[in-house]
Amino acid sequence: MLHLITVFLILFSISFAEKLYIVERERGSLAVIENDRFVGEIKDLGNLNHAIVKTDGDYSYVISRNGYFSKVDNRSDRVIRKIKPGNSGIGFTFIGEYIAIAHYDPKKVTILTKDLDTYKIIETGSRNVGIKVYYPYLVFSLMDKDQIWVLNADKDFDTEKIIKNVGNLPFDALIHKNRYIVGFFKEKGVGILDLLTFKYKKVKFHTDANQEVVFKIPHFGMWGIVGDKAVIPSVGERKAYVVNIKSMKVEKSIELIGLPVFISVSPDKRLAVVNYSGDKENYITVIDLKSFSPVKNINAGKRVMHFRFSKDGEKLYVSSYFDNKLRVFDTKSFKLLKEITVPTPSGIFIVR
Repeated sequence: MLHLITVFLILFSISFAEKLYIVERERGSLAVIENDRFVGEIKDLGNLNHAIVKTDGDYSYVISRNGYFSKVDNRSDRVIRKIKPGNSGIGFTFIGEYIAIAHYDPKKVTILTKDLDTYKIIETGSRNVGIKVYYPYLVFSLMDKDQIWVLNADKDFDTEKIIKNVGNLPFDALIHKNRYIVGFFKEKGVGILDLLTFKYKKVKFHTDANQEVVFKIPHFGMWGIVGDKAVIPSVGERKAYVVNIKSMKVEKSIELIGLPVFISVSPDKRLAVVNYSGDKENYITVIDLKSFSPVKNINAGKRVMHFRFSKDGEKLYVSSYFDNKLRVFDTKSFKLLKEITVPTPSGIFIVR
């Protein structure tokens, strides 16, 4: 009986162990981390600067900076197909049974099956960014045409709506409920498209005194979203701003020790973590989300490139680029639990 219990506990532990893929930035590989141990590498994936990994069931998909797109079996940690649908891929998303890739070069959006067969190509004549899903709509922005396109997945990805003159050089976007929010490279504020009515408006961030606040390049992947609030890293200031996403009103500024890069919110919405560029690039800061105040600064390693909360929120994974380490912190005490050697680590992705 004892033997059966032991076997069950082992199987239970294996079944529910968290598995990570860590981008090895200079090696074109993913490190495989399981049970907080380095167990292998997935190699030859292309230029992984700013690589994105997304998981769908038993498979993960990897987009490289130089246009390669790979399908990885999470069970065997092997590439089962690798294609090159473009020369520079900027992002991708799942939509129903398909995958949509936004390209800089060539100027198109590619629709793939999940086996990586080409289903449809949409020529746009522009670099394409901010690709998001509000089913059945696939929504993306055209940097060089100042437009937003909405395609309908239930109608063979035919065009549902084109919004023109949205703003100067759309740069990135997010979906918040039924709204597609786009930021601009050369213009203040954001554009908001209501995906129920297709009404569009531009909004500037403002304070109580209606004073404008400028976020130079609103790269939404760097925002921490908490309900209807966003904690936004400032550009060129040692601050983060708490913004009501509905009104775009700045409710508070948070003083930080350095120039912020990424802000991530814990699964229980209890706290957020921020990292830095420049002189404080070795640090992370913990922000309490009740008071929206910093509570702890931690020296987490030489050049913190990325971090991610575990699915249960009990651990924080931090990649230290120059230390060649993935560090694991307990999120109650923020004590260091473990160090794992990973060559030139950057992006951290949970695959199980």
